Amino acid sequence: STMANQAQVDEEVQMLLVEMERLGSKGEDGKITCKFGLLVRDDKCSNIFEALVGTLRAAKKKKIITFEGQMLLSPVHDDVDVIQL
Repeated sequence: STMANQAQVDEEVQMLLVEMERLGSKGEDGKITCKFGLLVRDDKCSNIFEALVGTLRAAKKKKIITFEGQMLLSPVHDDVDVIQL
């Protein structure tokens, strides 16, 4: 059902924030920033997220994170910052 899918997406978005805190760094503005490449290459992340790119897009849509461009693909966008809002 759509509700169940939505709940799973929300859960994955929350997990994404946790992993970003683990892998990323806090800027002067207090926002956590993490390179896309770090997320993609991390073993724990690849185990958690079936579709990391989808989770990132969902989180961006909800204005929980932001990144440049519409979609992130590795290795092209490995240097793109994913930023918690």
